[in-house]
Amino acid sequence: MSAAAQAIPAVTIPEIGQPFGGGFFSGITRDPETGKCYLNITAGAEHELVGAWGKYGEKIEGADSFTNSRANTEAMAAAGSELAQKVLVLDIGGFTDWAIPARDVQELQYRHFKPTTEANWEYGRSGDNPNSEPVGQLYSAESPTQTSVEAFREGSPEAFQDRAYWSSSQRSANNAFTMGFDDGFQDSYGKNDECRVRPVRSQLID
Repeated sequence: MSAAAQAIPAVTIPEIGQPFGGGFFSGITRDPETGKCYLNITAGAEHELVGAWGKYGEKIEGADSFTNSRANTEAMAAAGSELAQKVLVLDIGGFTDWAIPARDVQELQYRHFKPTTEANWEYGRSGDNPNSEPVGQLYSAESPTQTSVEAFREGSPEAFQDRAYWSSSQRSANNAFTMGFDDGFQDSYGKNDECRVRPVRSQLID
């Protein structure tokens, strides 16, 4: 176990895929600025949304975090993103702090809830996640494997679709990061493209 992992306070951590906090537990991230750790909760498939990330050619201040999904989404909404505005008003299970997942939060969704048995994209930096606990390593063709959580396997009620999903982390004025849930390719699309979103919320481990 890494020193960083040992530093996580002793709390009861749910099993991956366990219903928790209005959705399903999908992993732990550490804020690189504060060092604090967060449980990440993924909403059910019925709450997915589709839309453009925002305005192509517009750099949004405050939407660059790889871990702070909520801050990114609030910045997107303030800049006029209808998709972000829809996510921010969600009330799921009595929880109202939902967001579009930041890049490293989204990576955990694929790592733990990969729907298919397809080989992973093993080129570039796909899978590299320095802000997860434990730290995420680059994907190989075989790893990660199809999720062991039955509800998230292809054809099951909570499964991600075999297509690209938005993260809330922008890459430039023109593009924002995406994740392909067919093969795990971490890419970026034009902000005016339409992609799916699976909302998340986070809970501080204290």
